[in-house]
Amino acid sequence: MKTTASLSRRSLLGIGAAALAVSAAPRVWAQAAAPAAPAGPFSLPKRAYEAAALEPHIDAMTMDIHYTRHHAAFVTALNNAAKDHGVLASKPINELLGDIGSLPEAVRVPIRNAGGGHANHSMFWEIMGPGAGGAPTGDVAAAITKDLGGFDKFKADFEAAGLRVFGSGWVFVTVDKAGKLTLASKPNQDSPLMDKQMVLLGNDVWEHAYYLKYQNRRADYLKGWWNVVNWAKVNERYAAAKAGKLTV
Repeated sequence: MKTTASLSRRSLLGIGAAALAVSAAPRVWAQAAAPAAPAGPFSLPKRAYEAAALEPHIDAMTMDIHYTRHHAAFVTALNNAAKDHGVLASKPINELLGDIGSLPEAVRVPIRNAGGGHANHSMFWEIMGPGAGGAPTGDVAAAITKDLGGFDKFKADFEAAGLRVFGSGWVFVTVDKAGKLTLASKPNQDSPLMDKQMVLLGNDVWEHAYYLKYQNRRADYLKGWWNVVNWAKVNERYAAAKAGKLTV
């Protein structure tokens, strides 16, 4: 006759084996399709590359979630706000952020948070690309040497500024119409556009930008990010800034 103790031991062994099998099984990250943003004056910009294109420096899942969830949520929030405040449809996002103090008080928070996030991320996707990285070239390289002490010093200062951001935020390089470069950092989704400054480039140091791959190693993420900076695109933005045509 089987004793209660032997049955209990056998049951526990069976449970342990099942748990071990589950833990050993490969993990599959499931993700539902991104909800469509409501119709409105704002839209998610099309990326020039696929989510996996920046591997191994930024993983495909992070890029996918970052673009189709986080950035899309900013667009949704802006379009929802525009339903009740037609003034939001009358100007591009850079002008709304630059004139945020003159907007109705009820929309200042959505514009600061969602509008800043939309502008920041639109810039972010544009200045990265596959097969990029290396040292800057052309006028941007000359400006970095002149205003920021050369590429090596600039990289070190940029990374240090990114590490100093407490919690979530961004590190930027701003540019004026004379082509002068300045290093800046901002909390949350605040944008230099709110100070009527043009953004040449910037890196997102919110954890959602790097945590799946780098966990809490923000310093490693900041160093790895240089491998995906598209300096040709940054030079285009620099020329647009000097011509007074750079928006986000």
